[in-house]
Amino acid sequence: TTIFSTLASEKSLSDCKKEQQWKPSMYGSITPVCFPSPLIEKPIGKESMPQTPPFSAMFDSSGYNRNLYQSAEDSCGGLYYHDNNLLSGSLEALIQHLVPNVDYYPDRTYIFTFLLSSRLFMHPYELMAKVCHLCVEHQRLSDPDSDKNQMRKIAPKILQLLTEWTETFPYDFRDERMMRNLKDLAHRIASGEEQTYRKNVQQMMQCLIRKLAALSQYEEVLAKISSTSTDRLTVLKTKPQSIQRDIITVCNDPYTLAQQLTHIELERLNYIGPEEFVQAFVQKGPLDNDKSCYSERKKTRNLEAYVEWFNRLSYLVATEICMPVKKKHRARMIEYFIDVARECFNIGNFNSLMAIISGMNMSPVSRLKKTWAKVKTAKFDILEHQMDPSSNFYNYRTALRGAAQRSLTAHSSREKIVIPFFSLLIKDIYFLNEGCANRLPNGHVNFEKFWELAKQVSEFMTWKQVECPFERDRKILQYLITVPVFSEDALYLASYESEGPENHIEKDRWKSLRSSLLGRV
Repeated sequence: TTIFSTLASEKSLSDCKKEQQWKPSMYGSITPVCFPSPLIEKPIGKESMPQTPPFSAMFDSSGYNRNLYQSAEDSCGGLYYHDNNLLSGSLEALIQHLVPNVDYYPDRTYIFTFLLSSRLFMHPYELMAKVCHLCVEHQRLSDPDSDKNQMRKIAPKILQLLTEWTETFPYDFRDERMMRNLKDLAHRIASGEEQTYRKNVQQMMQCLIRKLAALSQYEEVLAKISSTSTDRLTVLKTKPQSIQRDIITVCNDPYTLAQQLTHIELERLNYIGPEEFVQAFVQKGPLDNDKSCYSERKKTRNLEAYVEWFNRLSYLVATEICMPVKKKHRARMIEYFIDVARECFNIGNFNSLMAIISGMNMSPVSRLKKTWAKVKTAKFDILEHQMDPSSNFYNYRTALRGAAQRSLTAHSSREKIVIPFFSLLIKDIYFLNEGCANRLPNGHVNFEKFWELAKQVSEFMTWKQVECPFERDRKILQYLITVPVFSEDALYLASYESEGPENHIEKDRWKSLRSSLLGRV
């Protein structure tokens, strides 16, 4: 089950260790099966936490959560409400609203929305420093003579806030300043008399460290794959074509290939932090000389790696189609990928589906008219219609809504799978960000905008947590991830070698490519 679609009761540290088995991965054993859910409903310590809905139920159809309530102090504290919905506020007031006190704990939708969007105004470590300061000063955590009863009331709430932050935005804590502040505040909480606090602080820190270690290992493997990748043409020059493998010799069943593609998609999706969607839009000001937070370590690398995977899959499809010498083999390859794409659609894997269609629509493939004449294209026409970009991808968006609805009522992991066409998701978020101002004329943060932003990202958070139900095939996964693919020039050359140039422009290009890539005149 997904972390966000079903609220898990809080696990003890020993339970966490038992469940923290390392499930197999196409990259090696690096992906944890389970982390304690960030959406803990069971109380930490003696105090009950507010009962809040899972991610999938956080945002109602109107875009606002009715649980955001207005207290007397909020109405005159720099926050503006309309019909019980928080629309805007000063940055300081919004930070104050994030910090719990004895009588108040922020709604989960607010925590997620503010932590997601605040990085457009300040570095996460700056926000953490302010939150820690407010917790320490306002709740008198630094006062040795403070009321122990008050401490017992406030400590679990502060710990809950830290737990939600570390679980939902763990990558923020790759910054040493973040980790320093976290450890300091956690130490203040754990130094109290309550044994439970110490246990929960330890559990929170260990789970965070595991997540960051898994991420580092994943990034190292991606870098290794990238550094060893070669052009398929180079391989063909050094290795006779007769012993070259193709995708059908590795996996002759298109349904199995679609399932293995879904493994790769879900694994790569899982490593994208929600903040990467927002950090892609962070603009460094000309006077901002502090490069340590956003420039030292690339903040959108997992998002970019996922886009690169889409491009690789498109080029892989085009390579496999253009490579065979015989026309009937090329036609068979096209029909094979049509079947793979159709199964991706049925699974709900729209990203692989669109990558396959993109590969088949690349010019070196689409120009192979004699090859296409031998292909039964009725199934391909249906898929192209589903992914038609006209009317702002209306057909695709309809199919996506259907898959999302199926996911909400799913009885099996397979029915839960929703893998969106990722480039379009980024584009939607980009235009939402560009289309509305971050601040209103009075200087307030436009929280109404960020509510919509968080709504879109929270849906992604639900989808990325689905565990792939299909059996892994290491051999197929290895091939998909590491096999060399043609460059664009090599694709055109292979295409012209298969079906000769049709005009002078193509003929000139063919001659040029033969000369530059093969050293032939």
